[in-house]
Amino acid sequence: MSAPAHPHPQHLTLANGLRVSLRHAPRLKRCAAALKVAAGSHDVPLAWPGLAHFLEHLLFLGTQRFPTGEGLMAFVQRHGGQVNASTRERTTDFFFELPVPTFADGLDRLADMLTHPRLALDDQLREREVLHAEFVAWSQDAKAQQQVAVFEGLAADHPLRGFHAGNRDTLPVERETFQQALREFHAHFYQSGQMTLSLAGPQSLVELEALAQRFSEQLTSGPWHPQAVPPALMQGQAYSCQPGASPHWHHVIACEASREALDFLCTWLNAPAPGGLLAELKTRGLATAVQASAPYHFAGQALLDIVITRSTQGEPATQIQALLHDWLSFFAHSDWTPLREEFALLNARQPQVQDALALARNDSEDLSEQGATALKAMLDSLHLPPSRHPWQLPPNNPFLRPPIKEERAGLIRGQTSAHRGLRTFAQDRSRGRREVAAPTFSQALADSSGEGALYLRWQFECAAPALESTMQAVRESAHQAGVELSFETAGNEWLLKIIGLHEPMPAILEALAQRLNQPQEAPLVPTPMMAIRELLKALPACCAASHFAPGEQPAAWSTARWHGLGLGFPAACEAALKSAAARLPGQPTSLEHTHQDLSGQRVWHEVKTDSTEAALLLFCPTPSQALADEAAWRLLGHILQGPFYQRLRVELQVGYAVFSGIRQINGQTGLLFGVQSPSVPLEGIVAHLQTFLTQLPALVRSRANAGNLALAQQFSPQVLSMTQAAEWLWHAHLAGHPSDYLARLQALIQSCGVDELLLAAQQLNDAQGGWRCVANGSHTGDGWKPAG
Repeated sequence: MSAPAHPHPQHLTLANGLRVSLRHAPRLKRCAAALKVAAGSHDVPLAWPGLAHFLEHLLFLGTQRFPTGEGLMAFVQRHGGQVNASTRERTTDFFFELPVPTFADGLDRLADMLTHPRLALDDQLREREVLHAEFVAWSQDAKAQQQVAVFEGLAADHPLRGFHAGNRDTLPVERETFQQALREFHAHFYQSGQMTLSLAGPQSLVELEALAQRFSEQLTSGPWHPQAVPPALMQGQAYSCQPGASPHWHHVIACEASREALDFLCTWLNAPAPGGLLAELKTRGLATAVQASAPYHFAGQALLDIVITRSTQGEPATQIQALLHDWLSFFAHSDWTPLREEFALLNARQPQVQDALALARNDSEDLSEQGATALKAMLDSLHLPPSRHPWQLPPNNPFLRPPIKEERAGLIRGQTSAHRGLRTFAQDRSRGRREVAAPTFSQALADSSGEGALYLRWQFECAAPALESTMQAVRESAHQAGVELSFETAGNEWLLKIIGLHEPMPAILEALAQRLNQPQEAPLVPTPMMAIRELLKALPACCAASHFAPGEQPAAWSTARWHGLGLGFPAACEAALKSAAARLPGQPTSLEHTHQDLSGQRVWHEVKTDSTEAALLLFCPTPSQALADEAAWRLLGHILQGPFYQRLRVELQVGYAVFSGIRQINGQTGLLFGVQSPSVPLEGIVAHLQTFLTQLPALVRSRANAGNLALAQQFSPQVLSMTQAAEWLWHAHLAGHPSDYLARLQALIQSCGVDELLLAAQQLNDAQGGWRCVANGSHTGDGWKPAG
């Protein structure tokens, strides 16, 4: 197993006041930076709501040294990394992840955009329209509006009650007073004393410190400016509400507990184990989910929001509140010693499996004695009556501890190796049992990283069952132990992905098999989401070869067939997984994966969404499964990604959710384009897409051979994380490609020339592999065939 991350980051304060946190993790293939500026939406002058969020957007629009096409976002995308930013109440966060060889160049771009933004007026006018589009979407988002309604119980003068997203009315960029406020805000807060930089990667601590020092030297030096302390959160200490027609009941508590103390409380409050709050609410038919979190914490003030999803809305929430208070009273007077030990194990496990970006942003801490004392005081201050219900504390997570070693294989208890070869009655009885076919295990990934991936795919005779609710408890326990479970339903197929540490995985698979063999729970109530995300969730089912009517009775396990693929496991773990897989429901067999051949057709799928904004996905499969086609289309997607975003998002202002790139869906490779717009209808979005695609030949000629090496390097074992490699190899397996798929694809991308790219552009425009449009409205214009 590879060396884990150092258990504690190294903290430094450099000469110019920049605070630095460094994490050395030899197992990582990439490096990440997370920069926190101690300035957020609540630090903005009252006259200009949204100014902090607006500035965050403007910083990405290029500098004199690094114009838009060479700025941080374009650079990270070109090298297959991740990049984003977020404006919170009292902080603004910028974070990115890159392969190690390009990481220093990414840091240079981050430092330059923070220090030398252009702030050009024409950029501001365009970006204000983007923020206004986001504001329109935010105002229609059910979850966002619920949060606004919840905060209405706070004190009227607290900034959490205010509007901070920004829109056309609050950002008068044409006025000099606004421009002065924008420049002053940037000069006051965007300097070294107000920043904290976190780095995580495989480099040594000495190398990471050198990178941080180089970054700091490019910043404007300045002192720490304390942020103003806000007024009290509310007059009382707690209140309850249920916004509008939402099934979610909120109990909000204002307190002074530390962040790690609230994380500790929320961990056990959310636990689904028998004897806990959620289990009791389910037993009584009162609720289906409990989700406690601390959405706000600053200057000693904290807000605890306990959200309970009610089973029915007709009955008053009196019983729910009484049970919640009773559980809090029980917890306040419990012995936390075993829970604190478990909490420490949880915090220690996550850095062992987190990718570079998550590790750089990880600031979790164990519950200290001081934190425990403060949490006890906070719970006592609620003046709750003594608990009357026989609650139980959650048991230890069994996946967090090494499995109990079993007797040596082939020996019955009491036997020694001298008895090997002697048949026992137990062995005789097993002779007639059916031999169970196990998952296939591939050696395409090394087994030395301590992590592996197992893909299990079931095929049913009719619609696949919805199993997320049944898996929820195992999913949470597995996540705590460093293993991620994800589920995907597409037509009559159900896919389960198990990715993470080797050690707990066999026990997790055993628990999953036990759950799947039990009666299934009712499906979870879907969480409202923005339209483009709803379309992305529906896309795999739209691409499936078989479709079933909504509401059709799900199939039974008895007629299901399944197969699996394991990657990155040593022999001992393979054997344990095969043993656990023998208990999975259904018939293990080999399955052929078929794709619907569109061959020149343009098919339109209409998917209903909560949002009324126009949202559309266009998925264009490659004309064949040949690796040469995939390589050319990947390079084409690599070249057009930046120009597509620039044209539709920046220049035309078509929408705020604009993206493109290669996707693999059910083993099928294709180019995916996505747009959500508050102002342009679906027919307009389609027209913009088609216009852009017709310009691809000219784009190819202007950028030929510009991205071969950068893209090919993304498939190198030196930069691929286990999760990324496993995902690509799974889709390669579905497509029937050989186990050396990644090496072959890398070579083909490097050798791909202009002629191959022009052919790919022509194939794309001619829809030789078909076009599949998934949108939240009906098709318009000729040439589109409604999905049958």
